[in-house]
Amino acid sequence: MSKWNRPSQPPSPAPIDPSRAHLVRVDAVSGKVLESRTKADQDDGDKQELADRLSKAKVSPQDAAATALDRTKGTVTAVELDDTDAGAVFWSVDVVTTGDWNKTTFDVDATHRKILREHVDRD
Repeated sequence: MSKWNRPSQPPSPAPIDPSRAHLVRVDAVSGKVLESRTKADQDDGDKQELADRLSKAKVSPQDAAATALDRTKGTVTAVELDDTDAGAVFWSVDVVTTGDWNKTTFDVDATHRKILREHVDRD
C-alpha cells in the first residue's frame, strides 16, 4: 500500500510508551490515528535526551502549531521537538499551504512561543 492510500479499516493504535519517541500518522479528514509506532533504535541515552527536552518545553505542541498557523494559513503536517547545540528547545512545525503546496518549516521556541526561524520549501 502506498503512503497515500488509506486502509479500509485503520489498525488499532498500540499503547504509547511515554519514555520513547513515537511516529504517529493521523487521517487528515477524520482525525483518527492510522498508525502509531515507536521510533526505531532508541537507546537509554535517546530516552534521556527526550525526557530532558520535554522537561524544558513550556509550550505544548498544539500551541506551537497554532503559532505557526498564525503566520501561515495551511495544514500542519509535522511537529517535532528538537534542541540547539546550546540546549535550547524548540518545536519544528511543518505547514503546507494548499494553494501552492509549499511547505514552510517554523522553529518555535518551546519556552516563549516565539518563531525563531521560518523556511519555505518550494520544491
